[in-house]
Amino acid sequence: MQELTSSGIEKRLATRKLIAASERDRSCFEGSDVEHLVVYLDVNGRRPATLQNAFPLIGVAFSDAGEADLQEGLALLGSLGTVPAVPVQRLDPVYKSDSFLLLRALTEGGVGRLARYSASITSELAILRRERETLLENYRALEDAFQARNWEPVSEIFSHDPYADPKDEGIGQLLATAFVEQLLPVSSLGVAGFALHLHSVPRTSGELVVALSYLESGEGVAEWTVPYAQLVPNWNFFSLPRTCGGAARTLRLRISATGPETVGLSLGYPIAGERYSARSELPHPDLDLRPLAFKVFTGLPGVKPARAPNMIAPSNLLEGQYIVDYRLAVGALSQIADVSVTPIVPEFQTVRFLEHEHAIVCHPLPSGISAGAISRAVEPGTISFSASAVIDHPEGQPAAVSFLLAPANSNARSEVAELARKGAAKPSAFFSGWREVSSSQVVNINIQLDEPARGPMDLMILSRAVTNSVDYSWLKVSGFRLVKQSTEAADVR
Repeated sequence: MQELTSSGIEKRLATRKLIAASERDRSCFEGSDVEHLVVYLDVNGRRPATLQNAFPLIGVAFSDAGEADLQEGLALLGSLGTVPAVPVQRLDPVYKSDSFLLLRALTEGGVGRLARYSASITSELAILRRERETLLENYRALEDAFQARNWEPVSEIFSHDPYADPKDEGIGQLLATAFVEQLLPVSSLGVAGFALHLHSVPRTSGELVVALSYLESGEGVAEWTVPYAQLVPNWNFFSLPRTCGGAARTLRLRISATGPETVGLSLGYPIAGERYSARSELPHPDLDLRPLAFKVFTGLPGVKPARAPNMIAPSNLLEGQYIVDYRLAVGALSQIADVSVTPIVPEFQTVRFLEHEHAIVCHPLPSGISAGAISRAVEPGTISFSASAVIDHPEGQPAAVSFLLAPANSNARSEVAELARKGAAKPSAFFSGWREVSSSQVVNINIQLDEPARGPMDLMILSRAVTNSVDYSWLKVSGFRLVKQSTEAADVR
């Protein structure tokens, strides 16, 4: 395509006729500065209504007869359908020299600027056309490469089939009290998603929480928080919005669960290598050289993968975020303060710290709420919190436990009183809801925040009675584990 420069367009415009006039007024234009811009319409000759190298912007008349002829001639141009209505300006022959200066400034000045602007647009369009042709050629080359190598948009490249050992105890409780990690034995380059096998899914409320991150840096990729109602007792596919690109790194899955019942996450056949075996922070016999049952899918790096059946999209993208686990230090636990709101004055200490067990005891009373507060326990960026609770006496009566997160340095007793009075926390706080606890089974309580904590927060542990008796109801809370997001890399082991 031939490119037009600004000077070239202006030269062409110099030969265009931009002013329309009657043949009767030709003498008025002869010898003027705008003579080369005038096209004369001869009405008497009844020439066809066509124009050559002319695009009149204005009609000029110096006499009544000339104006009448011009109006009649311009009316003939309407049949062309491509020339807009041309305004007619009546001028006085006495001041025609001044009028010609204005006409030239109007036609050549304004049209010249338009010509330069049009030239720049034309040049850019030419560049865009070349780039588009190059892009189409690259797409054709990619298609040829895909066809030559028999590549598919999304393909399975690795799989560990599920295997049920008769001696398996199941790791469902482990997911509720801690987490399970699994390294993917493939490069991150081109990974578009993965699948996890579940042999059973609870019908009650609860969620499966899956996080994908890079092992080398700890940087997060994505997180899935999936209600049990969306899962099936088979393969469940977790997709990425875009396949992994950049440098080849190691991907790590971290899986936990919430809810009163455990989810049946399947394990695979035993393997020889420890590196790619599933692991947890708590020992478990089922994880002895056993990986999770999973599949890995790849696609074109950096491209949105094609949809597949039962694909689950991420709840959060963690690009540029680093996931850090941390626990409440002994020093912080030991500073717990009693902020109970109850009319009863007990003869024993209802809230205290068990030093050797790194646990908190919060004994409920027949009425009101027993509560202990730990100032600034929750760090900025925290997105989840979990702890275990149990009645630490074989004859202990059941109780209800909950957690309350409030902005740092808030009035803890006032926060608890608000909850006791209205049954709901203040808008600035986060309430976990009540969970019943007994002496027969340890209950794990998980809290997922809607967004990372913007600043440090106070943690309050609350308990209350669920029956008429609170005899031996020593509610013990331990295993405080928190997860936070950070924009700075932490030491990754």
